[in-house]
Amino acid sequence: MPYVLPDDDIVHVRDQVYLVTGSNTNWVIVKEGNSATLIDTGYPGDHDKVLASLASVGLAPGDVTAVLVTHAHNDHIGAAERLRSAHGTPVLMHAEEVPHARREFLQQVSVGRVLANAWRPGVLPWAVHAVRSGGTAHVPVAEPRPFPAPGPLDLPGAPVPVHTPGHTDGHCAYHLPGAGVLVSGDALVTAHPTSRTSGPQLLPDMFHTDRERALGALARLEDVDADLVLPGHGPSHRGAVREAVSRAREQAAR
Repeated sequence: MPYVLPDDDIVHVRDQVYLVTGSNTNWVIVKEGNSATLIDTGYPGDHDKVLASLASVGLAPGDVTAVLVTHAHNDHIGAAERLRSAHGTPVLMHAEEVPHARREFLQQVSVGRVLANAWRPGVLPWAVHAVRSGGTAHVPVAEPRPFPAPGPLDLPGAPVPVHTPGHTDGHCAYHLPGAGVLVSGDALVTAHPTSRTSGPQLLPDMFHTDRERALGALARLEDVDADLVLPGHGPSHRGAVREAVSRAREQAAR
């Protein structure tokens, strides 16, 4: 039986741009006519929901021109390989993230580090949910591709990659200049089940490969000309990106 997508889980945030909430993580559909760019794909357990979100905006899986990956954590690439293998959908990302997506190495919070932080509010319920959603599954992308050239990509929405390393080495945000949107992935989020705050922020320290580098990467977002931030976790944030970055820095300093 096809998955039925709850109305509240997909939000039409701007002309032809949709933010979809999966299992504590988000993905973005950028539609252009009968085709689309899909930015991230949720956990492995979100596969049917990804397909349902496409159907809800009038698209079939084969209409996805490419999957763009912010970073290769399981909660962002969960359905990517199934889309690639079933429909031939290219899966694109920063060159430094390609070996990570192939699982030549894994820059993801370890079970040991999660257990060491289990005393923190929200960590254990989040961990149980993550495991049930496929957070520890082996889901490499067999043929990940680096961006073909610098600058805007020849895809629906003309997304511009913004390399924001620290969460992972090859983490990228995506600027949609025509829509005034920044898809920030995990470089800048607005909420998380393990965070006690809301609004623009970095994820808790345990999730970053290099926390100081992640903090420094916020500078790469400051001058992005957008007034809507679509994060990897949490609701959308309206307002200048520079202001969102400033708030994230303030939270990180506490």
